[in-house]
Amino acid sequence: MTETPTPRLGEMGLQNFAPYLMNRIMGRYNASLRDALSEFGLSTAKMRALAVLAVNDGILIRELAVFAVVEQSTLSRTLDKLLADGLIRRETDENDNRATRVMITEEGRRVFEQIWPTMAASYEQMFQGISTQERAAFVLTLQRILHNVRHHDI
Repeated sequence: MTETPTPRLGEMGLQNFAPYLMNRIMGRYNASLRDALSEFGLSTAKMRALAVLAVNDGILIRELAVFAVVEQSTLSRTLDKLLADGLIRRETDENDNRATRVMITEEGRRVFEQIWPTMAASYEQMFQGISTQERAAFVLTLQRILHNVRHHDI
């Protein structure tokens, strides 16, 4: 049984190329949050870090970089700013003094809770007119794709 070769991008078209569509969607999602984030002095990278910490507090910096989808060098500068703003704190890992864990502060949680309604509204807008079953199937498909392309165990 021979596999059909993947068509060239010109044959497939951008509107049928999933990575292009995912980038467009995330670009629009991030743009929809920009004004709300700027009210709190937050960038997309800061918002992502706070969002991850709001759910997975106390994780290692390297894990935060993966979950927040931020380059480690960008994350380092982002964490410095969040620390200066009192939104996070850092602690040396008790099992490995070379590793650092990051925790969200009460102020960080308060700021995140204030931007969450805007994030949730943008999320809901993405799924307007899409049934609960379609949404669940889409999210499951995204989870499978992430599993296929990930480079980390997390």
